Amino acid sequence: MNKPLIALILLSVFFFSFTPDNPAYKLYDKNGKEVKYSKMIADLKKNQIVFIGELHDNPISHWLELQITKDLYDSTTQNLILGAEMFEADNQLVIDEYLQKLFDDKKFEAELKLWKNYKTDYKPLMLFARDNGLRFIATNIPRRYANIVFRKGFEGLENLTDEAKRYFAPLPINYDPEVKSYKDMLNMNDLPAGKAGKAAHAMANLPKAQAAKDATMAYFIDKNMQQGKIFIHYNGKYHSQDHEGIVWHLNKMNKGCKIVTVSTVLQSDISKLDNEFIGEADYIICVPHDMTRTY
Repeated sequence: MNKPLIALILLSVFFFSFTPDNPAYKLYDKNGKEVKYSKMIADLKKNQIVFIGELHDNPISHWLELQITKDLYDSTTQNLILGAEMFEADNQLVIDEYLQKLFDDKKFEAELKLWKNYKTDYKPLMLFARDNGLRFIATNIPRRYANIVFRKGFEGLENLTDEAKRYFAPLPINYDPEVKSYKDMLNMNDLPAGKAGKAAHAMANLPKAQAAKDATMAYFIDKNMQQGKIFIHYNGKYHSQDHEGIVWHLNKMNKGCKIVTVSTVLQSDISKLDNEFIGEADYIICVPHDMTRTY
């Protein structure tokens, strides 16, 4: 056997024995069919609102948020508005001034109630908005008001001033306890023994506080949408999973609005989407469960 043939055989054995394909994620559609990233982008840009439901500590979620934003910006002649759960509505003025470059990063970060992973995970999005002249909307209810709902129910919001009421969805807040995402929160089975009775009142208000957040985010998205622009919203995946949460409220406010959802899930084997995640979103980012966490 000549040397070139031997070399070819050895080379073939090498390539068939080792697979270099070890992806950090795979992308699936709502039916569990693997899809290309470019196909997803082509679909996203046909919609008015894109929800990117992240896992807060997952680096692939955050990296793809930025990549999706950049690619939609490039493919839609820059017609984007950004918004996020991670910023509360009463911080909008500070965000607007920062985007106008009236002060530096240090001053901005000192003024806002920022999540602990802001610098690694959300600052790149904020800087992208600032560098490209995009609006960035703080959509979430201030946490002090969400806490009032958790302690007192929706009634606790009624006696607030008109000024305070500017920062959450108009009262009465639309709430349906039969919506699955809210109903699931009422499950008391996971409470430690002896805690159920003590926590019952708080647990009854927990989905109401979640609804106050969802309704408020939907309200500020709807309020800030513009004809011909795509609104990209970044939120924890539970807020848009199964087209519930924010999406449910938004559909009540603005029927016929074209919405597409993206979600992130973790699996031990990402070669096929697990049945439990099929239909969770229009596009599902499947990440290995042992992927590094950001915190």
